[in-house]
Amino acid sequence: MTSTPPAPRLRATTRPLEQAPDLLSLADPSAPLIWTRGDRGCVGIGEVLRLTFSGPRRFSDAAEAWRRIAAAATIDDPVGMPGSGLVALGSFAFADGSAAESVLIVPRVLVARHRGQAWITEIVEMTENGETAENGETVKTEAARFAVPAAPASGDWEGAALHDRELDGGGDSVAAYLAGVREAGARIAHGAFEKIVIARQLAGRLPGGADLRVPLARLAEQYLDCWTFAVDGLIGASPETLIRSTSGAVSARVLAGTRGRHREDAARDARARDELLTSAKEQHEHAFAVQSVVTALSPHVRELRTSEEPFPLRLPNVWHLATDLGAALGEQSSSIELVGALHPTAAVAGTPTSAAVAAIAELEPFDRGRYSGAVGWIDAAGDGEWVIALRCAQLGEPDAETGARSIVASAGGGIVAGSDPTHELGETVSKFRPITEAFAA
Repeated sequence: MTSTPPAPRLRATTRPLEQAPDLLSLADPSAPLIWTRGDRGCVGIGEVLRLTFSGPRRFSDAAEAWRRIAAAATIDDPVGMPGSGLVALGSFAFADGSAAESVLIVPRVLVARHRGQAWITEIVEMTENGETAENGETVKTEAARFAVPAAPASGDWEGAALHDRELDGGGDSVAAYLAGVREAGARIAHGAFEKIVIARQLAGRLPGGADLRVPLARLAEQYLDCWTFAVDGLIGASPETLIRSTSGAVSARVLAGTRGRHREDAARDARARDELLTSAKEQHEHAFAVQSVVTALSPHVRELRTSEEPFPLRLPNVWHLATDLGAALGEQSSSIELVGALHPTAAVAGTPTSAAVAAIAELEPFDRGRYSGAVGWIDAAGDGEWVIALRCAQLGEPDAETGARSIVASAGGGIVAGSDPTHELGETVSKFRPITEAFAA
C-alpha cells in the first residue's frame, strides 16, 4: 500500500554558487537531511513533499510515483550535474512486512557540491494555474538559512550511551542473539540455506535538544570511504554502495567478510587483514554476496564486469572483503528500480534469499526497520546513488515533554557453515563502533 497523492506540480530552480559551502553546518540540528562524502554531497533544508510507501511493492510504487512527479515538474537547471535540479532523498525498510515507513523527501531548498562545483536548488509546489502553492515567505526563510550557517555545536553535546536492547517480554538480548546464530548454523547443516545474516540491536536515549550534526560530523570525519547520511531520523555512515546510476553508467560495491581492526598494533592489524584474505569461510561468504548482485543486476544492464579478486577495504573499525562492479544501463530503469531489483542482497539477507529472509523473521526478535534497507537520493532523470543502510541508528520522535528521543542501532553478520557464535558476536561489536562512538558523550 502507498500514501502517494496525485502527482503534484513542482518547480525546481537551480543556480550555481561561487563557493562550496560546509554542507553539514547548514543541516537542521534536530532533523538533518544530508548525504555527504568528502567533497561531494547535498543537504536539504525544509520539506516541500513527503511520500511514504510500505509493503512488497514499496520500491516499484516509489519508482512510479517519482516518475510521475518528475514528468509533471518544471525544472530550470543550467548546472546539469548529478544531484542538480529536482532531487528527493529517501530511505526504504528492509522487510516487506516492516512497520517502518519507506520515504521519499523533497526538500524546499537543496544545497549541493561536487568537487569544485556547488549549487543551490529551490523547489516549490505550483497550483493548476501555475501560481506558487507554497508560502513564498517560508521558502525565503528556509533559503536565508543558507546565507549565515551555524557551525555544529560540540561543547554542549551530552551524547547517548547505547546498551543491548531489552527484548519484548524481557530476556537477555545477547543470549538471544547467540541462540539465533546457533539455530541458524543448525539449519544450514540441515540444508535450509547456505548463508543467513543475523543481526542484533543496541538502544539508548538521546537528551532533548541534542544537535544531531555532532554525531554526523564525527562519522564524516572518521569514515572517509563511507557515505554519511541522515534521512528521516536514520543516521549513519555506510561503506556499501548498493547502486550508483549516472548517465547510463551503473556501479556497485559488494562487502561481505569482516575482521575487526587493531589500530593500536600494526602487526596484529596486518594479520587480521591477511586472515580475512585467506579465510575460506570469508571468501565463500563473499562469493555468495557478489553472485546475488550479479544475478539481480544482469536483466537490467549490459557489459557487467567485476573486480578480478576481492580486495581488502580498510575502515577505521573493520577490514572488509570488497568487490566493485560496473555496467552499462541496458534499459530505462530508474535507480530506485535497480535498488528494488537488488534488495535484499546476500550481504544483508543470505542465500537463497527467500529462505534466508523468512528465517530472519523467525530468528531475530525485532523488526529491522530501515536497517539493511536502502538510503540515498534520486533526481528527475532517475539517476541516483543508494547505499545499504549499515553502521546506522534510527531515532524516534521527540518526547512531547522532555524532547528526549529513543535511538536504536543494529548490526549483524553472515552465518555460514562453521560460523562460531562468539566470533560473530565480536564482529557485531566492531560494526557497532561507528555509531557508539559517534553518539558518545
